[in-house]
Amino acid sequence: MASPKPQSFANHAAWQPLYHFFASPVLLLYAAHTAWQAVQEPTRAHAFQAIVAAAIAAAVVASRIMALTVQNRVIRLEMRLRLREVLPAALHPRIRELGTKQLIALRFAGDAELPALVDRTLKGEFATPKDIKRAITDWQADWLRA
Repeated sequence: MASPKPQSFANHAAWQPLYHFFASPVLLLYAAHTAWQAVQEPTRAHAFQAIVAAAIAAAVVASRIMALTVQNRVIRLEMRLRLREVLPAALHPRIRELGTKQLIALRFAGDAELPALVDRTLKGEFATPKDIKRAITDWQADWLRA
């Protein structure tokens, strides 16, 4: 998916409008409404509706979590392969020391700056993945995220 403006740290968060702004809010409101209804008029039918609403909301959230988990595994594999191509041979044994969140943050770095960022990451210079992203100067956009 192409975007008219360049991606950067400031705008890289991926929002899925159908999920974030429609399905999740509507289902959470519906679950809250049916739970409130079950409390106000405690019948088996209302209790069952509340349970079903909560199950549907949980299923939607679980499906999002599963998609992100698969995406993160693919990014981890992709980055390990990319690092084998970009890093000096001396750093290859240390690739597995990088955590998944670190690899996810490093994926936005261009090949030229990646070895230095990996070295700094392995030295513990970055407290969080956001710190890694902030240090990137040659941002490589990723428009294909879930």
